[in-house]
Amino acid sequence: MADPVLAEKAAADGVSAVTAPIHPGVSIGHVHLKVADIDRALAFYRGVLGFELTQRYGSQAAFISAGGYHHHIGLNTWESRGGQPPARGTTGLYHLAILYPTRAALADALRRLIAHHITLDGASDHGVSQALYLRDPDENGVELYWDRPPAEWPRAADGSLSMVTKWLDLEDLLREPPLA
Repeated sequence: MADPVLAEKAAADGVSAVTAPIHPGVSIGHVHLKVADIDRALAFYRGVLGFELTQRYGSQAAFISAGGYHHHIGLNTWESRGGQPPARGTTGLYHLAILYPTRAALADALRRLIAHHITLDGASDHGVSQALYLRDPDENGVELYWDRPPAEWPRAADGSLSMVTKWLDLEDLLREPPLA
């Protein structure tokens, strides 16, 4: 429940949380996943996807990142050690999305998945992005994707986004030259 004093102050300041859009500089900083086994989760996120370990708390938690950031993904067993994935038809995380900077970097991610015999749930071209969908060892949904430049995004006549879900040609994606 909202604090009535804060709501009154915001109204007096002319701030409307109901109508004002969120600041455009806001971004999602990290995701923290409950996992059954830290070592198994690290084998996937480090060994398959290539994230770097930034900190570990024994067998209870680990933090991983790309490029030296403090952490993009937290993994913990605080409430889930040895646990089962949530049953289908329940609420929770649908997937976490990992943004790759280029199409070539996404192609390298696909090569890693193939080398580790990771099965894809799907692969889509959304017009604004191209994405690979899979599951981690705890059955958390994972999307690996790259965004096309905004100038290439499909738009309707009124200028609004016109996203689609089309089949992504994986053979064409693999024609991207490997990164050095």
